[in-house]
Amino acid sequence: MEVRVAVVGNVDAGKSTLLGVLTHGELDNGRGTARMKLFRHKHEMETGRTSSVGNDILGFDSQGKVVNKPDHGHLDWVKICEASSKVITFIDLAGHERYLKTTVFGMTGHLPDFTMLMVGANAGVVGMTKEHLGLALALNVPVFVIVTKIDMCPPNVLQDTLKLLHKILKSAGCRKVPLLVRNPEDVVVSATNFVSERLCPIFQVSNVSGENLDLLTMFLNLLSSRTPQNDNDPAQFQIDDTYQVPGVGVVVSGTCLKGVIRVNDTLLLGPNGLGDFIPMPIKSIHRKRMPVREVRGGQTASFALKKIKVHDVRKGQVLVDPSLNPTSCWEFKGEILVLHHPTTISTKYQAMVHVGSVRQTASIIAMDKECLRTGDKAIVHFRFIKHPEYLKSGLKMVFREGRTKAVGRVLEVIPKVASLQHQKNHKIMKMVKQAGGGDGSGQHSSQGGGAFSGTKKQRSRRGGKHRSRGNNPAPNNNPETSSPHKKGGTNSSVPAAPDPPSVHNRPENLSAQPVVAAQVSV
Repeated sequence: MEVRVAVVGNVDAGKSTLLGVLTHGELDNGRGTARMKLFRHKHEMETGRTSSVGNDILGFDSQGKVVNKPDHGHLDWVKICEASSKVITFIDLAGHERYLKTTVFGMTGHLPDFTMLMVGANAGVVGMTKEHLGLALALNVPVFVIVTKIDMCPPNVLQDTLKLLHKILKSAGCRKVPLLVRNPEDVVVSATNFVSERLCPIFQVSNVSGENLDLLTMFLNLLSSRTPQNDNDPAQFQIDDTYQVPGVGVVVSGTCLKGVIRVNDTLLLGPNGLGDFIPMPIKSIHRKRMPVREVRGGQTASFALKKIKVHDVRKGQVLVDPSLNPTSCWEFKGEILVLHHPTTISTKYQAMVHVGSVRQTASIIAMDKECLRTGDKAIVHFRFIKHPEYLKSGLKMVFREGRTKAVGRVLEVIPKVASLQHQKNHKIMKMVKQAGGGDGSGQHSSQGGGAFSGTKKQRSRRGGKHRSRGNNPAPNNNPETSSPHKKGGTNSSVPAAPDPPSVHNRPENLSAQPVVAAQVSV
C-alpha cells in the first residue's frame, strides 16, 4: 500500500529537517544536517531552502515498525520496498513565496492523500502558512498539523501559537475540529476519525530532542490511501516530470489514475503541440527505483518510452488507453470562487491554471458576470494560451496570478474542433468590423483597391503626401462607390503594388466612379 503525504508550511518551519529525521532515523544537530540528505540542487544546500518537489519514503512492516535503515547515510529504496507492507511517500514542497507555483503544482499534480502542515512554534502562523492551508482545504485534502521546534520555544510563546492554531482551524473558512495529540490513545482516536476530514490532529515534536516523534510515526502507520482502485477501468496516467537517462532514453514519471498498466502495453501519449495523440509502447516500469511488471491505480511510477525524443514530452501530458478515444481541448468552462484579488477580474484577464498535472496560462474569454471580486463565484469560459491540453470534467482547479487566487472545478470541456471553429468565426467577425462593418459581400475590399494596395509604409506615405498637397478628394455621397476607409488618393510618384481586377476597376465601370478616375489620372 502506498500513501502520499504532502509536506507544506512556511519557510524555515522545519519541513525538510523533519523528513530527514523520520526517513533516516537520525536526530538533527540543530543546524540543519538532517535536511541536507533530501536536497536535490546545489543552491538548496547553500541556502537551506527547498525550491523543487522532493520525494522520500518511509516503510512500515506488518508489525508497524519502521524498516528504514540508511546505509552510510543513503537509503536503499529497493530494500525498503521489499521489506515493507506499507510505504509512506513524502512530497516535500517549497515554503518560500517565490516558489509558490512549485508548491501548487505539487499539490495538484502529485495527488496527495493527506497534507502535513508544518508550523514553527517560535514563529507561529506566519507567511505562507495560511496560503498552504487554504490550498489544501480548497482541494479537499485532509490536513494534520505538526508544531516543530518546541525544544527552543518558550512555553508562553508555544501556548500563543497553539491558541492561534485552534482559532484558525475553528473559523468559518476551515470548520475543523482540532485535537491536540499527547498520548497513544489520542493517536488511535485521531487516525480512526481522520477520514471524515473534519478532525485535525495537532502534534508537537522536536527534531533535536526527538520528543513525540514516536506518536507521529504511529499516526503515519495508521493512515490508509484515499485513492479508489478499480483494475477494470481503462488505464490513465498523468505525467508530472520528464528525464533523459543515458543508455535508457526518455523516462517519464507520474501517477496512475485508473486501471492497470503493464510492460509492453501501447498507450496514447499526448496531446502534442497540435493536440494529437500518438501510440507509445511502454519499454519498462519502475516503482520506487525498483523494476516491476505493472502499476495500478493510485500508485506512482516511472516509464521508459520507446522511439521518442525528450523535447516531445512535457509535464501535463497523459498516457491513456486507446479505448478512451481521447481528445484535446483549447477551451473549457469552470466554476470558480475568487479567494483573493486586489481589484476586479473581467474578460481577457490571464492567469495560471492548475488542473492535475496541467499548468498553463489561460485567458478568460467569457463569464456569466460582468466582473468578479473577492468572494464572488461564477462560471467562467477559459482558453489556453500556448497549446491544447487533456482535461476531464469534475477535476479540481486552481486559478492564480501573483496574489490573486481562485479555486473551483472543471464543468465542461470543449473539444479542439469546436474551439478552432469558434476561433475562426471570431477572426472573420473581426475582419468584417475592421473593413467597416459591411454586410459581408466583399464590396469594401474591392472598392478601395488603390488606397489599400502596397505595404503599410507605402500607404501611410501616400496618405501623407495627399494631405500635404491638399489634394484630398471631394466627399463621395454615392453609396455604391463610397468607402469609409478611403481617406486619401493614390500618389502617382510612389509606385503601388498591382491590384487584382475588380468590378469597379474595369474600364467599362470607370464612368461610374468619377472621383476614383480623377485620382488615378493625377
